[in-house]
Amino acid sequence: MASSLPCGGSATAPPPPRTSIRRPLKLSLIHPPVTKDETPAMVTISRRSSLLLPFPFFFSSSSSVAASSPPLEPYNDSAQGFTLLRPSSWIQVEKAGATALFEEGKGSNSIGVVVNPVRLASLKDFGTPEFVADKLIRAERKKESTKDAELISVDERLGHSGLPIYEFEYQIDSTRGGMKRIFSAAFVSSRKLYLLNITYSDRPENPLDVSTRLVLEQVLHSFDTL
Repeated sequence: MASSLPCGGSATAPPPPRTSIRRPLKLSLIHPPVTKDETPAMVTISRRSSLLLPFPFFFSSSSSVAASSPPLEPYNDSAQGFTLLRPSSWIQVEKAGATALFEEGKGSNSIGVVVNPVRLASLKDFGTPEFVADKLIRAERKKESTKDAELISVDERLGHSGLPIYEFEYQIDSTRGGMKRIFSAAFVSSRKLYLLNITYSDRPENPLDVSTRLVLEQVLHSFDTL
């Protein structure tokens, strides 16, 4: 798949971070916002379990935690029809299979998007967020490089056009880079599957810090259709 895409960043300020209250085995519904710029309506399903994840179309990398969090800027892909926020200092790179890929340093922490055609009209046609998370875990377990994986949370929110967007957070221990924290989001629009994968180093000796986590969560929650 070609990975060279137009990058049309607007001058608008990034949206404020969204606060999600995660409670095991409970649902919390926040009513939809009036405008597009407000926090998207979402249903949150949170579990802390020993389930293991990923889909084979997710890719990952790792590096040391940044000393300071970079500012975010919009990235719009008008050709594929998606938008997200990206750290302004991260560099866009070319990689086979990636629609868009941004890296912090050389082969380090990454933010990647993959867009593939599918027969589904909605992600809900494939299954619930928990069902998809289970498939994600099973796929991760099958990778030779994966030593262990743990699902941290499963969320669902509504995008700007009202389409369901699934979000997942999990941690993996891999022979390729050690411990990593993964933030993923997926939705289906116009018979295309859109997948966001944020990978960040989370090693015991250099764990993911709170400020960086907040930035990555803003990126995760900004992933949507144009």
